[in-house]
Amino acid sequence: MFKNYIKIAFRNLLKNKVFTLLNIFGLTIAFCVAILLAIGAYDTLGKDQFHKQKENLYQVYTTVQSLKGPQVGQSMPAPFAPTLKKEVQSVSKITRHYEDNLLATYNEKTLQMDVSYVDAPFLEMFTFPVFKGEKNPLHKIKTVAITKKAAKLLLDTEDVIGKTIVLDIAGTAKPFVIASVLEDSVSANSLNFQLLVNFENSPNYKRNIDRWNASYHSVFLQLVNNTSLSQFEESTRAFTKKNYSGDDERLERDGVAKDANGQYRQLRLTPFVDRTFTTYKNGIIEADRTMPYLVLAIALLILFIASVNFINMTVAKSAKRLQEIGMRKTLGASRKQIFIQLWLESVFIFSISILLGTLLGNALLNDFQTLFRTAGTFATLVKPNIILGVLLVLVSITLIAGGYPSYLLSKLGTLTALKGKMDVSSGTRLRNSLIVIQFGIAILLISGTIVLNNQIDFLRQKDLGFNKDNVVSIPFNGKLDSKTVLRRLRSQLQNQPEIISITAADNNLGRGKDGSGYTSVSGFDYEGRSISTHSLTVGYDYVETLGMEMVAGRNFSRDRASDSLSMVINETLAKEYGKENPLEISISFDNGVRYNVIGVVKDYNFRNLKENVEPLTMYLNNNSDYLYAFVKVDAKNAIAAFDKIEAAWKSINPDATFLGTFLDENIDRTLRREKIMTTIITSGSIVAIILSCIGLFAISLLMVNQRTKEIGVRKIVGASVFGLASLLVKDFLKLVALAFLIATPIAWYMSFQWLQDYPYRISLNLGLFFLAGCIAVCIAMVTISFKTLQAALQNPVDSLRSE
Repeated sequence: MFKNYIKIAFRNLLKNKVFTLLNIFGLTIAFCVAILLAIGAYDTLGKDQFHKQKENLYQVYTTVQSLKGPQVGQSMPAPFAPTLKKEVQSVSKITRHYEDNLLATYNEKTLQMDVSYVDAPFLEMFTFPVFKGEKNPLHKIKTVAITKKAAKLLLDTEDVIGKTIVLDIAGTAKPFVIASVLEDSVSANSLNFQLLVNFENSPNYKRNIDRWNASYHSVFLQLVNNTSLSQFEESTRAFTKKNYSGDDERLERDGVAKDANGQYRQLRLTPFVDRTFTTYKNGIIEADRTMPYLVLAIALLILFIASVNFINMTVAKSAKRLQEIGMRKTLGASRKQIFIQLWLESVFIFSISILLGTLLGNALLNDFQTLFRTAGTFATLVKPNIILGVLLVLVSITLIAGGYPSYLLSKLGTLTALKGKMDVSSGTRLRNSLIVIQFGIAILLISGTIVLNNQIDFLRQKDLGFNKDNVVSIPFNGKLDSKTVLRRLRSQLQNQPEIISITAADNNLGRGKDGSGYTSVSGFDYEGRSISTHSLTVGYDYVETLGMEMVAGRNFSRDRASDSLSMVINETLAKEYGKENPLEISISFDNGVRYNVIGVVKDYNFRNLKENVEPLTMYLNNNSDYLYAFVKVDAKNAIAAFDKIEAAWKSINPDATFLGTFLDENIDRTLRREKIMTTIITSGSIVAIILSCIGLFAISLLMVNQRTKEIGVRKIVGASVFGLASLLVKDFLKLVALAFLIATPIAWYMSFQWLQDYPYRISLNLGLFFLAGCIAVCIAMVTISFKTLQAALQNPVDSLRSE
């Protein structure tokens, strides 16, 4: 019996080739897209889930009260971690963490390496298995751990224990002995490093070893078992009062209100597995997994649309099989047997589509990984809970989408089926509802695409306060110290007509090829008030090279030796000082050296456009190394200038990798998350529209078949082609219009909520959503016009004869 079902199902599918191919095409695309999106989403959601102690691992952050409200900070001072471990009993293990990119040398071979400076407990807290060598080399200052892949790259072998490599730290070559080789970390790891080095070797450690007002690194800790977050917070209040007493006194003098617990500063924890999903709300860091869940939602919506299409197309083509069903019932076939026969045909189509969708997804995986910057593979989905969820979705879709048309056809009466007539009025409301939902989803995605693109364009075109065009930024990364490289670079390029000016700083703008974007935060007391500011060491011509505007005073000058003890501040910091004339400001630091403000620069976005401009102080610090060079070039010869810069760099610093980029590229990299989101939603919109159109075509086919006699009669009594086409089209347009009315408020609300994360954002107006509706209407019109015009142009004699 079952073999006969399969044989008949296969024969019927081959008999209706166009119908079968359309269904398989739509479902294959849907399954392919859904699988790829699920891989990307679950790869993101799986970040850092492999650590055995993940339930007890946290990142420390502070919430500090201020006149502007609670301020959140994740950077900590050097003495913070060891003091916290000593004074707070609920802390089991703790480590500082600071990332850097250094030149590593072995014999004559030199490579750029991603380095993490950490404390000894790091390898006890996190799951990075040792392949060979010491279990924990970080207890010693001059021994390091290297990953297997990095060992092969630098030393061409994994047998590296006891070998010495040289790291260039802040311009100084320092030897280290490799004591451990670590297994290569999994893709779902947010701590990307090739070398682990003891934290006390970090470039800022010695000068900040006892300073509580210089924060520049992260702190991770492991709590004692069964310690709650509220218990930790309560146990650290004495710690903050003791070690930040000076700050508390200044905040009290400034008139800052305490929090609900009577604190000016509160230590808090965020789970380590949440660190890549964090958002800030009212001084609290919360996990926000909106992005991966949105991706999963789009995947499910696409599967939903494809399933609805299958139902509609099956019902639309069912008229040709009514007599077959009636004959089967006459010959004794039960309703159950007919249902199974029809349902097996659906299962067959779904099975082929799932197989083809998986194969297509595998073929497109590499392109998907590149486009969406994910390392996820099919192995990402091979987890019990994910497999169970995927199987549940697939089985549900097959049962519901395949079962509904089978049920609808199998319940027909014998006489009704033999007449070849199908009363579908009972299912009309459901089908119309599905069409509305389909196009509502499409309009929602189109609206999201329009809003996202407009917001990104707005951010790209926004005045940043500096000139991002035709300026090249280059990370210093060679054996030579940055000031020597800068001096030689000026010497080689200053007479080139394409080169306008050259300068340097210890922070990049945007995000360069090295991936970094770092500023340090320092605090000091000014006239009894606490001041916190980002600190930036700059070279001469920094303001001019980047096209910034001085609103008061002057810039640093080579002609004035006193400028080495001077500061240029931004407008935001000038307002915090509260001086009518900011050029009268003079600050005495911990070392007793006094700095004077000589100028105020117009606010510029030195971090990113997702944050408001914060206080900034620029120094000419002759004792600090620069981290980036900036070269302004002639716009007409930008490419030629870039080539000359690269050639000069390589001749000056042959061991270093040239990682120069134009600043506008750096700014674009800060919008990477938004671009990925836009690509996902745009891709989802396109797929949703294509699938919705297939479904709409199926419904139009069904409706035209039902109204063949009516069309013939109307044409005989004088109805025009336009009138007939309008008659057939208007019902579909009503459905699309209803979808627009339902989807628009939802799209507006979701867009509004998303835009609240940006201090600089577009204004939402009805025109954006009206455009999405117009696009949907136009696509719907094109989809149904073919069949409706064909029906309207048909000879009425043929229409009536067929009836």
